[in-house]
Amino acid sequence: MADGRVVRTADRTIGSRRLAALLPADVRARPRYRALAEAVRSLVLDGRIPLHVRLPAERELAEALGASRATVTAAYDLLRGSGYARSRRGSGTWTELPEGHGPVGGFHLAAAAADPDGAGGPPVDLAVAAMGAPAGLLADALARAAQRLPEFAAHPGYHPFGLPELRAAVAARFTRRGLPTRPGQILVTSGAQQALSLVTALLCRPGDRVLAENPTYPNALDALRQAGLRTGPVPVSDDGWDLEAAESALRGTAPRLAYTIPDFHNPTGALMPPEQRLRLIAATRAAGAWLVVDETVADIALDVPAPAPTASLGARGAADHVITIGSLSKTHWGGIRVGWVRAAEKVVNELATVRVAADMTGSVLDQLVALAFLDGADGALPERLAQLRSRRAALVRCLERHAPQWSWRVPPGGLSLWIDLGEPVASALAERAAGTGVYVSRGARFGVDPGTFAHRLRIPYTLPEDRLEEGVRRLAAAFHDGVPLTPSIGRPHWVA
Repeated sequence: MADGRVVRTADRTIGSRRLAALLPADVRARPRYRALAEAVRSLVLDGRIPLHVRLPAERELAEALGASRATVTAAYDLLRGSGYARSRRGSGTWTELPEGHGPVGGFHLAAAAADPDGAGGPPVDLAVAAMGAPAGLLADALARAAQRLPEFAAHPGYHPFGLPELRAAVAARFTRRGLPTRPGQILVTSGAQQALSLVTALLCRPGDRVLAENPTYPNALDALRQAGLRTGPVPVSDDGWDLEAAESALRGTAPRLAYTIPDFHNPTGALMPPEQRLRLIAATRAAGAWLVVDETVADIALDVPAPAPTASLGARGAADHVITIGSLSKTHWGGIRVGWVRAAEKVVNELATVRVAADMTGSVLDQLVALAFLDGADGALPERLAQLRSRRAALVRCLERHAPQWSWRVPPGGLSLWIDLGEPVASALAERAAGTGVYVSRGARFGVDPGTFAHRLRIPYTLPEDRLEEGVRRLAAAFHDGVPLTPSIGRPHWVA
């Protein structure tokens, strides 16, 4: 839009009014060049202004802020000097990151790499936001699966759509949550990660544009990038989604697909209100884009009722473009590689064809265990949630005790806290902490734009309380060891 009120990812420009609205109130009220530069820098690091976006002209921003042009000029000079902006004569000033804030990727298996006899003590893995299997429930599920396995073993064992009984159970689960679903609308997959990969393989071609939240689940970003897709960011802050930016990007870039985690978003823990979901459904439909909703953590509702499926909110026929993916990895156990896609039957049929080319079928035994899990889910989940509430409270106490200068918000659900260190040293801190046997997910892994969120860590509250205490204690000690932290690429690590 020409009035400068929205971010336009088509020409990568942010208008003066839009930038002014994003700035903190104290900066808008009494703009000073250092405070203005720091506020813009924070917006870039937090992904609320994407990289390589043209900032407003100095005169326009000065008018929007009611400040002098000299104030804005000095702020831009400071941003350029610190590496957060660059200018080209005749083209304006663009957001940038200083050297050393490069991408961090790859996998790190903490348990395999740790030295239990090292100076730091036994390893503490704070990189994985998932719990072990509930012992009693798993034993019962395995026993029930073993009883039924012989009847399936008499047949070849190929079920490319998934076991019919499991498809029916997942469909019934959606129906109970308010989204009427037939078994034919369900495809069983090897986890939600495969579900997303199959969806992108079917619906997208290399070079297509897709929208993703910024920050978002790193393994989903990896799947989009490996498919050769061009990702555009939609900012998600501690306050929630920037729907105005999302609607603008959908109008301006015509993406093929939008990927979102509206239920206890990973990593921020934010919960998208129903009215914003309706806006997103309408905006993606108007843009001709598929909307992929990741419900992997939708059941981890700690302080609020579990949300209804996003696709259930649209009027009849208005949400046919919504594809919902989920799994048992977060609610039950990641070792059972069972997930699903819920979509129109025609889409499910086409996805099954793509799936056969990938791995032909899923494990019958895993699906029988998953079926038993779903049969007992209503009884097992409350205990699971109570345990997570207790561990979340314990993590907050640990942080208040050992690192009170860091900041965070306690989310209404999900599995982790999104920690703000106050300075862009997360990669260097994670590298130093790894030397003491503590493994943590640095914020840069969650950014659509490489190098953003350099001031953030994601810390799950999925470990027992004594392990959380030990991990936070060592992490805080690494932060305060007297040697200044500097930006660093760091070693590759694994995020779940």
